[in-house]
Amino acid sequence: MRHARTPGTGRARNETARPTRPAPSGRRGRRTLRALAAAAAGAALALLPAAVPAHAAGGLGACPTGYFCGWTGPDGTGAMFKTRTSMPTLGSWNNRILSRSNRTGGWACMFNQPNYDLSGPDGTYGTEQPERSGEGSWEPPPAWISSIKLVRTERECDMPPYGEWWARKSPATAGFGDLDGNRVPDVLSRDLAGRLWFGPGDGSGVYVGSGWNQMTALTRHGDFSGDGREDLLARDGSGKLWIYPGNGRGWFGARKLIGTGWNQMTALVASGDMNSDGRDDLLARDGSGRLWIYPGDGHGRYGARKLIGTGWNQMTALVAPGDLNSDHRDDLLARDGSGRLWIYPGDGHGRYGARKLIGTGWNQMQALLAVGDTDGNGRADLHAFTNETYVVDGSPGFLGLHLSFSGTGHGTWAAPVTEPASWWQLNGTY
Repeated sequence: MRHARTPGTGRARNETARPTRPAPSGRRGRRTLRALAAAAAGAALALLPAAVPAHAAGGLGACPTGYFCGWTGPDGTGAMFKTRTSMPTLGSWNNRILSRSNRTGGWACMFNQPNYDLSGPDGTYGTEQPERSGEGSWEPPPAWISSIKLVRTERECDMPPYGEWWARKSPATAGFGDLDGNRVPDVLSRDLAGRLWFGPGDGSGVYVGSGWNQMTALTRHGDFSGDGREDLLARDGSGKLWIYPGNGRGWFGARKLIGTGWNQMTALVASGDMNSDGRDDLLARDGSGRLWIYPGDGHGRYGARKLIGTGWNQMTALVAPGDLNSDHRDDLLARDGSGRLWIYPGDGHGRYGARKLIGTGWNQMQALLAVGDTDGNGRADLHAFTNETYVVDGSPGFLGLHLSFSGTGHGTWAAPVTEPASWWQLNGTY
């Protein structure tokens, strides 16, 4: 699947039913040259607009902080339009804006149809990233902007700010992956603006809070505090580890400090009950590649750590999926640097048995997620979100696809199913 270019910034809009995304070069970072595309007579013509210089007072520099501004002429000339709110219609400004500057602090989504409409065959949109005074872009006629949406993240131009998560009720309680206690596995997704969202499994998202970009690690797998509700562990930038006790409805109570110095760890994984004492434990890998188990005490703290092994810095992902092989012990998944995925079967005593190879090519995945039985067959499943190297129909570049792998109960999975929603431009799923 390929994507048509949107007029204005080279922003790609999906023209298929599945909202998957490529990773166009130059999407991130300050841009003074914009890749522009204009459709004419059914053929696309690539245009390279002039660089936009900074202005001290007039031109593009006249746009005040907090506003999106547009002008009828190039380079901030002509009559000026400004708004600090989204506008589903532009009235007399419809199809008049040729140059623009975005001083809102968020993203501006510019649509060629009123009401942000993308339903027709000609519906497209472009984006304007946050800019400083005097920065902006312009392009030759014809003008095309008919509605403007102002959002926090680029994803919100045509998608919700959270990942759209769907899951079925499991026939049994798994002991993890269920923040609201209804046997439907759920997720937390963090957007690029630092907002945390609860996905209860019906495609919706519930706002949890903001400021979560200050956390360098988030992990969850069961009840750490002993109250029967799943909790969340979070490490902040200073190395403090916090427990956010779940309230049983998908969000959290007041956090409590577990300890400091956790920034020496390169990976934190809530692992389930590894030592068969009925309490959920924590795995941590330090900078030298040693993997440690921190046994939970059932009251939101951990006992003295024990060394599991060395050489774990060769692994680029660690995931605790629960019991994959139906032996009633929690297992571990690990992806190495070459993209091989391994299962380490738990022995029920805080260690793992001999690893077994599951498959190769897993370095095409940006993230792995395990929250229990998501398809209702009573077996633990696995989910993966693709990176820009993922190949579809012989072509790479499909970032943000959601693949689900139904567990067999024997440490393997059925062939992946591509889920209908895109997870492009999120800052983590847990």
